Amino acid sequence: MTVDLDAQVRAADPDRWLSSRFVADVQARADLIALYAFEAELLAIPTRVTQPMLAEMRYTWWAEQMEGVFDNTPRVGHPVLEGLTAAVAHHGLDRAPFDALIEAHIGRVHGEPHDLDAFYVGPMQVAVRMLAGEGHQAAVAEVGRLWALSQTGRVDEARARAGAANAALKGLPPAAFPAVAHAALIRSDEPEPVKRLRLFWSVLRGRV
Repeated sequence: MTVDLDAQVRAADPDRWLSSRFVADVQARADLIALYAFEAELLAIPTRVTQPMLAEMRYTWWAEQMEGVFDNTPRVGHPVLEGLTAAVAHHGLDRAPFDALIEAHIGRVHGEPHDLDAFYVGPMQVAVRMLAGEGHQAAVAEVGRLWALSQTGRVDEARARAGAANAALKGLPPAAFPAVAHAALIRSDEPEPVKRLRLFWSVLRGRV
């Protein structure tokens, strides 16, 4: 299961896949990959259906599956749901960011403005909790917004926030940094070797 999810994330979300390589703990990395695979599934829905109502139906299905994920009774044989359920159990995750993410996707397919905090900040805070436990949400909010800006084409605004993001990250435990390191990859068109080097330098310095 883990190998399949790992390959899925590598194809769908190469930047965060690369940053996950810096997580030394095998189980923590698998949990992180399950989170990213879940996000990739949600992101892919509008590419698979053309009608907003059909997309909403699929998102509603995922929302219903959260009951099993947080009750430790996932749909059997669904690798993403099983992996996410294990991650929730391992780290005592809260449900609210997952529900907010699904709701943000539903709004998006109906033409509502992107809820950047739900799309980017919330999942990053979940990832940090997986790697370093509770108490670090505020430290990563600014870098989450930086990442949101770069992912939505507002690169100059993202660069302008780097100073504030790095100042907030000073209190982040080094073990949690792979959950935010991909924010250093502001240019998505760079070749993978350059990205790997950029990530290595970012993790080493604890800066994005």
